[in-house]
Amino acid sequence: MRRRVRRYALVPAGAGLAVAAALVLAGIATHSGGSGTPDGRAGAAVGTAAGAAAGTSVMDPASRPDAPVLAGEDLDGNAVSLAGLRGQVVVLNVWGSWCGPCRAEADDLERLSRRTRSEGVRFLGINTRDRDPAAARSFVRAHALSFPSLPDPTGALLLRFPPALLNPQAVPATLVIDRRGRIAASIGGAVTEEQLRPVLAHVAREES
Repeated sequence: MRRRVRRYALVPAGAGLAVAAALVLAGIATHSGGSGTPDGRAGAAVGTAAGAAAGTSVMDPASRPDAPVLAGEDLDGNAVSLAGLRGQVVVLNVWGSWCGPCRAEADDLERLSRRTRSEGVRFLGINTRDRDPAAARSFVRAHALSFPSLPDPTGALLLRFPPALLNPQAVPATLVIDRRGRIAASIGGAVTEEQLRPVLAHVAREES
């Protein structure tokens, strides 16, 4: 089966968040799979920028919203915060142990995390709607994930993000945060290394 390669485009300066979201939607309107729900059903998220993405928009720096504050203890009890990663490009991945597409993308994310670390890229997970932390830790072990994840059993952390860029009902989802702590790109649905790599390369080349 051939992999679909996500396209990415720049949003003109001053276009604003609404236009950025509209451009993402233009790329994803025909794709309705790729997200999961806690009861195992596929969740179609067409109609939101964080729905399953066949296209990814990289917003112009002048149009990017600040990422919200994220801080707490990861699944291993270690302190972690998004602010502590300022100056790095951050891949923020939303996942759940109950989510089939999350399992499909986990190995690619770990591989890309290791390969891009020397380029100033860091990965941070948000483990959402896992009521049992043991299930989340088992997922991490199964995929040998080396990057930390903040537990979000109620989905409260996801509600801090602009809903046009991160639909809390669409999992998995991935955001790319630039070196100044702004949301540069939103990707809905399972992502592959091939699809995410050009987006990271674009954002990593930017001046901080």
